[in-house]
Order: sequence, then C-alpha cells, then structure tokens
Amino acid sequence: MITAGFVRRWYRIHKWSSLICTAFLLMSCITGLPLIFQEEIDGLTNHLHPSSSTATAPYAALDPMIEAAHALYPKETIISVAWDDDEPRFLVGIAPDFKPTTQEQHTIAFDAHTGKRLEEVKDERGFMYVITMLHIDLFAGLPGEFLLGFMAVLFVLALVSGALVYGPFMRRLDFGTVRSTSIRRVRWFDLHNLIGIVTMTWGMVVGATGALNTLSGPLFAAWRAQAIPALLTPYRGKPLPQTYGSLQEAVQKVHAAAPAADIVSVLFPNDVFGSPRHYLVWTHGKSDITSRIFTPYLVDVQTGSIATSAPLPWYVRVLEISRPFHFGDYGGLPLKIIWAVFDIALILVLGSGIYLWLSRRRKTIQSELDRLVREEEQRLEVITR
Repeated sequence: MITAGFVRRWYRIHKWSSLICTAFLLMSCITGLPLIFQEEIDGLTNHLHPSSSTATAPYAALDPMIEAAHALYPKETIISVAWDDDEPRFLVGIAPDFKPTTQEQHTIAFDAHTGKRLEEVKDERGFMYVITMLHIDLFAGLPGEFLLGFMAVLFVLALVSGALVYGPFMRRLDFGTVRSTSIRRVRWFDLHNLIGIVTMTWGMVVGATGALNTLSGPLFAAWRAQAIPALLTPYRGKPLPQTYGSLQEAVQKVHAAAPAADIVSVLFPNDVFGSPRHYLVWTHGKSDITSRIFTPYLVDVQTGSIATSAPLPWYVRVLEISRPFHFGDYGGLPLKIIWAVFDIALILVLGSGIYLWLSRRRKTIQSELDRLVREEEQRLEVITR
C-alpha cells in the first residue's frame, strides 16, 4: 500500500537526483544527437577516395605502405596501422613516440587495393571534435569521464524513483492523458510524466551503458596489467628486438587463426599500451552485434608466432556488448533515427522538468503528492470493504 512516507522518500530521491544531473544530461543529449549520425557526417568531409576500378582486387601488402610512410618521417616511429571502417583504406600512424600530442602524430592514408599513398589525413579540430570531447569527458580527461559516469547513474536513479512516485497515481488516468486545464503547470506536469514513462526504458539503457562506457579506459588498463606481464615472463632478461618481422605475415597468421573475424588495427611494439615484443592485432566479428566485440592477438615480432589470442575478461566484454546500445549504431540508419527521436524526447523531459521546478506555484509538489496519497488510500479502503 502506498503511504505518505513512501512517496516523500522517493520524491526527495527523484527531485535531487534529477536536479543534480539535469545540466550534464542536457549537454550529453544535445551533443549525443550529432554523434548518432557521426558516420554520415564524416562521410561529407572531403578526402581522396580509393579508386573504384580496383574495388574487386585483393588487398595490397602492408609492408611497402609502412616503408613509404616511414620514408616521409624517417626520424619518427610507426605506431599503428588501422583498417578504415568506411572505405578500402589503410591508415598508418607515425609519431615521435607512443604518447604523442595531436600535433605530433601523422596519419597517412593508403589505397588498400593498390597500396598507393592517397593523402595525409589532417586532424581538424572542428565541430565534431568539440562535440565528441564534450560528450566523452568535458575536455577533462579521466576525471571528466568519471563525473559524467556518476551523472549517468543519478539519471537512472531519477528514472526509477520517478516511476515509483508517479506511476501508481497515473493508473487512474487513461494512458496518454494530458489534462487540458487552464493551469499551464498541470499540462506540463502530465506531458513530463507521459514522455518520461514512454522514454524510461530507453533512457535506462542509454544511461546505464553510458556509465559503463566511462570505465573502458580503466578496465582495459586492468586487463593489460594482468595479461602482459605474464606473457613477457619467458623474455625476461633478453634484449628488446631491434628489427621487426613482416607485418603482412603477422596479419595473415591472425586471419588464419580467426577466419570468422575482421582485423581492425595493429599496434606496434611498445611498453605504453601493448607489449614491447609483439604486434597487438585487434579483431572483431563481422555481424552488426559482434562487430563491437573485440579480441586481441599478440604476435611475436621476431618469430611471427601468435603468443596469445585469449579473449578479453568478462568485465571488458560486458562493456563491449553494451556500447552499441548506447549509440544505437548497430542497426543502420533506421535505428539511428529511432535513437534520435528518443534523444529529442528526453530533451523535452529535461526541459519540462526544469520548467516545473522553476515555475511559480501556489501549492508545492510535495503537498500535491500528499493529496494524491490521501485519495489513493481512500480509494483502496473503498475497494477492500
């Protein structure tokens, strides 16, 4: 049975969790809207495209591309090779070290079929860069990520508490009812509740997965701290390799070991993010869902043997599986449009919540809830007689 104490307790939780997270959540919703369509927006940028006449040709060998990129910056180090998601291009990263600033790193694009150098991809810190960084960490790094993660947790709590407070009273109204009275606050109150209950499940999914995404960096660091030292035990005391074997052969061995997967990128040997003795080859599945599930392969740069292909631990896998549900980018453009509609609806919920809090009123919401509790108690007494 609903009691006044129950309502007051959960109303306070709903009020303060909502008030604390609203500003951050509005920022996340506004910045998240263009990020839903990031692939489509990036496709509008001008860059040199691979030749369409070679689209059916096999991929060219990687080693000559690496040599060509290194020849452009002979005093720097190849740090990575990435497979372009949208076009048949290889992106070779080169920098002075494995902790470069954005200005120090160079990305050279090659036609994947012909091996021809296309261009140096410029890092233009324009609109989408600002939007992305605001959405991820507020330009504050890991502390900013944790802050937004905490706000996402408060948002989920606000949704749950809102349903507990207002849900029982909405049973007396037909679903979708917006009382047309002369009092504007009542209409906005009904709209706030209606849109909130419609978007609640979606909001909980996006909020929970958003909180999980903030843990990606620390979770990967935890995996590396556990896996890499054990892998390097047999090499202890031996000098670091000065020359590397063929990357093309390493990639072919990973293809043979995981024929059902696509290679995403290769990180060159280093003691910052990978192993100083191995190519770190990342793969993912080929379907819409499994394309978000990554598996690392460590390939010895001297012998070419695969040192390990152990899957990531369960806690990192949970993060990977949850990530597509946050961005809604695993079902093509139709799902992105649905995600955008829900995003706009959530902005309306937040805006109406701010209006209800700031607007002048003769009776407080707390007293109105107390009145509703009394009416509900009387209704239940009549039923039980």
